[in-house]
Amino acid sequence: MQFRSIFIVCLSILLTSCSLHSDHNEEQVRPIAIQTKNQTSPKIVLVIIDSLMDQPLKKAIQENKAPALAFFLHHGQYSKNLVSSYPTMSVTIDSTLITGTYPDKHKIPGLVWYDEGEQRIVNYGNGWMEILKTGATQYAEDALYQFNNIDLSPHVETIHEELDKRGKVTAAINSIIYRGNYEHTLKIPNLIAKTTGLPDQYNTFGPKILSLGAFIRQDEHNLHLMNKLGINDAFSAQELKYLLENDTLPEFTILYFPGNDNVVHKKGPMTTEGIEEADKQLQEVLNVFPNWRNALDHRIWMIIGDSQQSAVKEDKEKGLIDLREVLSDYHILKLNESVSKEDELVITANERMAYVYKLSDDISLQDIISKLQKDERIAWIAWKENGMIQVLSGDHDGVFQFKRNGDLKDVYNQSWSIKGNHSILDLTISQNHIQYGDYPDGLARLYGAMHSQKGDFLIVDAKPGYEFIGESSPQHTGGGAHGSLHKDDSLTPIIVTGTNKSIDDLRMVDLKKWILDLLQ
Repeated sequence: MQFRSIFIVCLSILLTSCSLHSDHNEEQVRPIAIQTKNQTSPKIVLVIIDSLMDQPLKKAIQENKAPALAFFLHHGQYSKNLVSSYPTMSVTIDSTLITGTYPDKHKIPGLVWYDEGEQRIVNYGNGWMEILKTGATQYAEDALYQFNNIDLSPHVETIHEELDKRGKVTAAINSIIYRGNYEHTLKIPNLIAKTTGLPDQYNTFGPKILSLGAFIRQDEHNLHLMNKLGINDAFSAQELKYLLENDTLPEFTILYFPGNDNVVHKKGPMTTEGIEEADKQLQEVLNVFPNWRNALDHRIWMIIGDSQQSAVKEDKEKGLIDLREVLSDYHILKLNESVSKEDELVITANERMAYVYKLSDDISLQDIISKLQKDERIAWIAWKENGMIQVLSGDHDGVFQFKRNGDLKDVYNQSWSIKGNHSILDLTISQNHIQYGDYPDGLARLYGAMHSQKGDFLIVDAKPGYEFIGESSPQHTGGGAHGSLHKDDSLTPIIVTGTNKSIDDLRMVDLKKWILDLLQ
């Protein structure tokens, strides 16, 4: 049982997931970076630093604690306003990144969600207590196999699949979303397999070059396996170094540095410790070259975060919104139980947003909404009704309604039909043009989440400073959390070197097309 618990903790931590649109009066910024010496067929390395944020990044650079990031910034272009996906949880964001779609198309609704067809809660790694109740076998099946091979929609193509059709080789290093055209075997470490009842391996499809910690690696001498089973920054850097040193770096590589996310969750958004550690590993990579400037030759480097985190109040009574208490009048499905006739609701908390699913026809959606809107820490509640998305807030009068296609266009040339109080989502409308405020690309991102799955459900989004919890959710009081649609969670930096090709829109959903254009 001790080894079983250790495995559950390690595996949950290793895969726990936890964004740049302009400010109100700031023009959209496009990264236009330096040209390479040879513009034919450049190789692209996309580095994702989990929960990388503008202020701590600049602080680390100013204090000379991040020389590698300072180097890339000095030789490239920078913006702090890359717009994330929604929910702002890594599994959904990274699915958006590699498919170029929002959840209405790629079908990964969040880190935790309720599968109406299978009548069970799907958990890709939301804290070890939830995984303990879900069960190690089911969790491993979801995280190591089903996520990429079943749940990620077959109706969208990943960047790995599209580039492979063009005859270009790609790699994914410690990225948990990696689907491609090549079959690989993820090997469960022997000690874990023997003490948990898990199979000794899972077959999965990924890019031609795939590394995922202790489960599969390119460098057999990569010994950075003890820390979170290899899902750590040092392992990622060593795998990239191996490709560089052996001259096997493919045309496109996604490299994931997960460490910063855990540090920010514990110590809050202004900590630089995780950035400093990621920078040390980037220095290791740059040191492979005769000098750092050589790393820029014939290579495009893209360094991004996936989302921000916002501070959660230290006082648990104030900072944590326990939806079980708010909805205590209903019978709520428990994590370790099968759905029964008595169950009326399912709650899946994704830190600063949550899904609330209505299971019973005997209860009213409006009654649930009326209970939720009494909590002043909830920013707004959304649901589908009469062919439109409805959004209600306790801070505003009326209801806001919207749907795709209409007379209004936003900065991304998306058209919308809207009714009601648009101030609920902080929209400014002038001459049939929509400007976003606190919720960058808010209409498309919320639409994506509302159409990400089947069922009768609500989305609730927390105000800055607050976090939702469910039955055994992780808690981040005094630290940082993400998940919400708010700009405090949704904007992240981007550094680009090696290309003068502009990107039309600074959104995570647009990066795939931009990269494909660069590699034509």
